[in-house]
Amino acid sequence: MSYAAGDSQVRPPRNAVSRWLLGGGRLDETPEEEHTYPWLSVMWLAGVDYFSSLVYQAGIALIAAATLGPVATLILVAATLLGALPVYRRVAGYSYAGQGSIAMLENLLSGWASKIFVLVLIGFAGTDFVITMTLSAADATTHAVHNAFLHRFLGNAQMSLTLGHLIVLAVVFLIGFQEAIAVASLLAIPFLLLNAVVLLYGLAKILAHPATIAQRHASLAVHGDWTGIALASFIAFPKLVLGMSGFETGVSVMPLIKPEGEPATDAAGRPAGRIRATGKLLSTAAFIMGGFLLLSSFVTTLLIPESAYREGGPAAGRAIAYLAHQMLGNIFGTVYDLSTIAILWFAGASAMAGLISLIPRYLPRFGMAPRWVVYRKPMVLVLFVIDLAVTLVFHANVEAQAGAYATGVLVLILSESIAAALSVWGEAVRQNRPLLYLAGLYFWAVSALFAYTLIANVFEQPDGIIISAIFIVFILSLSAASRYQRARELRVSDVRFLDADSTAPWPEISGRRVNLVPLRGASHAARAAKENQLRAKYKIDGPIAFLRVHLLDNRSEFLTTLRIGIRREAEDYVIEVWGP
Repeated sequence: MSYAAGDSQVRPPRNAVSRWLLGGGRLDETPEEEHTYPWLSVMWLAGVDYFSSLVYQAGIALIAAATLGPVATLILVAATLLGALPVYRRVAGYSYAGQGSIAMLENLLSGWASKIFVLVLIGFAGTDFVITMTLSAADATTHAVHNAFLHRFLGNAQMSLTLGHLIVLAVVFLIGFQEAIAVASLLAIPFLLLNAVVLLYGLAKILAHPATIAQRHASLAVHGDWTGIALASFIAFPKLVLGMSGFETGVSVMPLIKPEGEPATDAAGRPAGRIRATGKLLSTAAFIMGGFLLLSSFVTTLLIPESAYREGGPAAGRAIAYLAHQMLGNIFGTVYDLSTIAILWFAGASAMAGLISLIPRYLPRFGMAPRWVVYRKPMVLVLFVIDLAVTLVFHANVEAQAGAYATGVLVLILSESIAAALSVWGEAVRQNRPLLYLAGLYFWAVSALFAYTLIANVFEQPDGIIISAIFIVFILSLSAASRYQRARELRVSDVRFLDADSTAPWPEISGRRVNLVPLRGASHAARAAKENQLRAKYKIDGPIAFLRVHLLDNRSEFLTTLRIGIRREAEDYVIEVWGP
C-alpha cells in the first residue's frame, strides 16, 4: 500500500490560468533512466556555468594581482585540483540525488536546528544561483554593447538589454527546456575552441618576442625572491575564487548522468556506476578549466597594458575579448563576442535549472513553501521576478554583484568541504583505520583553506555577506509564514507496509468487518486481557485488530511517512504503526 497525501492536497485547477501554471510538470521527481545521458554530454551542461567564468576571470586576475596574476592563478588551480575536486568527488559519493552538502549536513542535526541550518545554506545557494543569472545576463550585455558592430544598434542599453536576456531565459523555461544538454554542448565547445585560438595565438606572439617575458619577470622583483612572490600571490588568491564558480554544478546534475561500468550499485546500495561517471565529469572539467585559467592569466598579463584593463578601459571585464579584437580583427572578435554572449546567457539557464531542482526538494517537505512550489512554471515566474528586482537594484552592473556572487560560491564550497571532512572522519572513527584519519585531516585542511578564503573575501567585499543575509532573511521569513499558514494540513505524505509479511494480511482486513481496538501494551498478555474484557462486556462479531502506534513527537517534520506492520494472531490481527 502506498498513499500520497501530499498529492491529494493539491486542488485540481479551476480555471485556464491554473491549468497552465500546473501543467508544466513537477520538479520533485527523479528523471527516468531513459532521460539520463553519458557523463561527457552532461559535462557541457555543468560546464556552461563553470567554463563561462573564463570570460571575466582573466580580468579579475589582472585587477587583483597584476603581474602576480599567473602565480595567483596557479594557486587557484592547485586549490581546485587538490582541494575542491577531491571534496566534490567525495560529496558525489554520498549525495547522489544532486543536493550536494546540504543533504549530508542535514543529517548531522535534528529537529529545528537541522531545518534552520538547511534554510541558511539554501539562502547562500539562492544567492549564488540568482546572482549567477543576473550577473551573467549583465556581463553578456556588457560584451554586446562594447562590440564595435553591435554598439551602433544597441548603444548603451545596458539595463534594457539585461532585462531582455532575463525575459528570454524565463520564456524558455516556461516553454520547457528538454534539449538543454544538446544546446549546452553547441555553446560550450565552440566557446572553448575560440578561447583556445585566441590564447594560443597570444602565446605564440609572446614566444616570438622573448623580451616581453623578461620585462614582466623584472616587474616581479618588487616582491623580492620567490618566497615573497608566493606569499603575495597567496594573499591575492581569495580575490580570484570566482574561477571556481560553477564547479559545484557538477554535483547538482548527477541525476541526469547515465551510470557506467559494473557494479551498478555497491554494497551500501549507492549507485556506484553513476558515482564513477560523476567523478570522471568533475575531473575532466577541472583539468580543462585549470589549463585555460593558467594560459589565459599568462597571456593577458603579458599582452594587456595596465591602462587597458583598469576600470573604464577597453579590456575591463573582457580581457580575452579585448585580445581577440586586437590580435585577430573585429570580425573574429565579433564571433568571439557572440559566443561569449550565448554562453553567459546559458550560464544563467544552468543556474535556473539548479535552483528550481533544489528548492522543491526541501521547502515543501519542511512545510515552508506553498504546495505549488513543486511545479515548474510557478517557480520560474517567482525566480524571474526576483531576478528583475536584483537587476534593478544593482543597475545591471557586473562589478556591483561580484561580492555577493563570490560569497555564495565560497560558502557552498566551504560547506561541501566540511561535509566531506565530517563523513571521512566518521568513517575513520567507525573503522579505526589510520589512513582514513589522515584523509580526514586532509579534508579539514582543505576546509581551513576555504574558510580563510571566505573570511578574506568578506573583509574585502563585505557587501557580499550583507546581500546573502538579505536572501537568508527573505527565505526564513517566507518559510515561517508558509509553515504557519499550512499548520493544519494533513502531514502524512505516504503510508507504506513495513515488509512483505505485512502486505499479505491486508486483503483479509480490507472490506471486512473488523473491530479496531487501540492498545498501549505490546505483550500478548495485554492483548489477551483486553480481548477477554471486551468479549465479557460486549457482543463482538468478527476478528479484533489491535492497533499500537509508535510515534515520536518531532514537530519540525512536516511531511512524513507512516510504516505499518500487520500480523495474524490466531483469529485476530496486530497492527503496529511507526512514524516520526
